[in-house]
Amino acid sequence: MSSVETNVSERYAEGAKERQEALCCPVDYDTSLLKLLPQEIIERDYGCGDPSRYVREGDVVLDLGSGGGKICYMAAQLVGEQGKVIGVDMTDEMLALARKHQSAMADVLGGNRVEFKKGYIQDLALQVEKLEQQLKDNPIETTEDLKKLEHWKQQQRQTEPMIADNSVSLVISNCVLNLVDKKDRQQMIEEIFRVLKPGGRVAISDIISDEIVPQSLQDDPTLWSGCISGAFEEKEFLDAFLSAGFVGVGYDKWDDQPWQVVEGIEFRSVTLLATKPAKDNLYDAGQAILYRGPYSEVVDDLGNVFPRGERIAVSRRTFELIQTGPYAKDFVCISPAEEHNKGCFCLPAGTKRPASETKGGQHVGTGTSEACC
Repeated sequence: MSSVETNVSERYAEGAKERQEALCCPVDYDTSLLKLLPQEIIERDYGCGDPSRYVREGDVVLDLGSGGGKICYMAAQLVGEQGKVIGVDMTDEMLALARKHQSAMADVLGGNRVEFKKGYIQDLALQVEKLEQQLKDNPIETTEDLKKLEHWKQQQRQTEPMIADNSVSLVISNCVLNLVDKKDRQQMIEEIFRVLKPGGRVAISDIISDEIVPQSLQDDPTLWSGCISGAFEEKEFLDAFLSAGFVGVGYDKWDDQPWQVVEGIEFRSVTLLATKPAKDNLYDAGQAILYRGPYSEVVDDLGNVFPRGERIAVSRRTFELIQTGPYAKDFVCISPAEEHNKGCFCLPAGTKRPASETKGGQHVGTGTSEACC
């Protein structure tokens, strides 16, 4: 465990025993979802947003840095009987708090939809509890022992990953990504991408800064574990997800006022949304997308160009992404009366689709189904 991880774990271990006000900022949680939760979990929760608002029925949700389980138990009420919630945390005391109420919450929810795993969010394939048992059974005494351990860890990641590839529909986190050592952040976001199903979503509430945090602040362990000096800079946070292959990356929630100002740098709470693009459905189903405005033209992360008010031909993949993702409110999605596979989508970006090709089809995004007169 690195010095950053040790410091963070120790501080949050204390937070599991007694509330630490400095570890959280005010959040307007859905009070209807809090009613079922034990007060102990509510009091010892630390966060800066409410990513549970993005949970859908049937989701398989992964909560990174799940702490005492508050967001997990909120999400469990939203996923329904067919859904599931997995919490991952590295702090024993927080895991103990979350698991303490697991049986009682299962009774309240009508089924055990939540499980908690010990692990590092930058290495979602490694089961840390199995690693600890392996070290107990096979202590490291020589360099050869260390080589064997690294081989064992690699085998475990491949054969018994803690979170499997393409197995999760939504990854959420509440003020945790900033706590991870900077050297591990690229791997962390790549791991998020790995475990998500194609079309899977991300909803990350975290603290960002309006300037790059100087090294002098990064070296302060109290500010780091307090969600300050490890904050992503506001553009850096978006770029990190874009670089990993996500699309539709953007800020949904953005606090008007900073949570804290340290040495002139503003630190505020945001919620970042992103989607893992599918690799299939790259065919032409005769569908069209119309950008509502108000900008003259927009370009998405897949290179599609949408001039205002024009019906633009898109692949079925792009159509589904826009219809169900964060773009939906800005577009009208138009299907033909009879959808059919016209083969590989090979049209240049921005190609117009004549209205005649979608006559009598379905429009999603008109805002009302009522007669206008």
